[in-house]
Amino acid sequence: MGTASTSAHPYPIHTYALRTLQVETKQSWSFDAAQIAQAQRFNKTLERLPRFRIRNRVTPMLIQTLLRAGQLGKALKPVNHGLAIENRVLVSADAVPVRVRIIRPQGPAKGLVLDFHGGGWVIGNAQMNDDVNIALVQACDVAVVSVDYRLAVSTPLQGLLDDCLAATRCVLGGGFPELEGLPVIMVGESAGGHLAAATLLQLKRWPALLQRVCGALLYYGVFDLTGTPSVREAGPETLVLDGPGMLEAFRRLTPGLDDEQRRQPSLSPLHGDLDGLPPALMFVGELDPLRDDTLLMAERWGRVAGVELRLLPASPHGFIHFPTPMAARALAYSREWVVGLLAARAAQDPAG
Repeated sequence: MGTASTSAHPYPIHTYALRTLQVETKQSWSFDAAQIAQAQRFNKTLERLPRFRIRNRVTPMLIQTLLRAGQLGKALKPVNHGLAIENRVLVSADAVPVRVRIIRPQGPAKGLVLDFHGGGWVIGNAQMNDDVNIALVQACDVAVVSVDYRLAVSTPLQGLLDDCLAATRCVLGGGFPELEGLPVIMVGESAGGHLAAATLLQLKRWPALLQRVCGALLYYGVFDLTGTPSVREAGPETLVLDGPGMLEAFRRLTPGLDDEQRRQPSLSPLHGDLDGLPPALMFVGELDPLRDDTLLMAERWGRVAGVELRLLPASPHGFIHFPTPMAARALAYSREWVVGLLAARAAQDPAG
């Protein structure tokens, strides 16, 4: 691992390296040689693909158009699994309308998952997580509400944050009477991890709503919009994401702000007061430029609540969508964690 310049960034070199080593030693998962070799073979395919980087508005808009076109024949996939599905517009107490996609189990729901999709803030929609969410509904007997927040190609980042907070307050505050009182788990991936963590920090203004959230499941989130050391030092061999190019993306997302302003907790949850947040499960791959975002956030979060960190070898950004045994194991463990968390909450409040 390289070192970060203390003059350019607020991470002390020696203490940072020591903390990271301790996290990796205690929390790395073990995989056999065949599983790692399969992941490495898939990485060879990724090496031939361009790394995602936000350079302008046109490319994300084109990708979004292609994404929606590819989804046309899959919109009813939950129904084909025997699950109820609904697309709805929620209107918060602040009159902010937000679209959501709801997938319900066949029987009574034992919990509610609030899902925030990824896509670098500029692409994606609620439907893109159907496969992962269908598996959650079936394995965990939960209802999933996926937030279809606006995208940063046409909306300032604050608008995305407002959408996520508005949808969360509406869901937790009685927007779904049939799901009222159920424990809630917030799930976010990549940019969605950033939005989920930022929303949790904002929820501290409404303690009664925050108390309904019993856990946070975060996959390789972005938690510092000034760039952690692994983002700044990512080499040309980086897969999926262009690490140093992300610094320019952060500036595009927050025009007119300097790094000190980007570190404000509402934009960079890593620098927020995490006291009072629920237990969390976090995943990140060793080859992800966002590795340090998760390692540092897990360390800080773990001081105030239980945190499980899973660091996957030979795994790049976005690995849960790749056909590898390690991705399957991560998703299976996520579902087991959700089931365990809901069972623990039910044991604490059997009448709830």
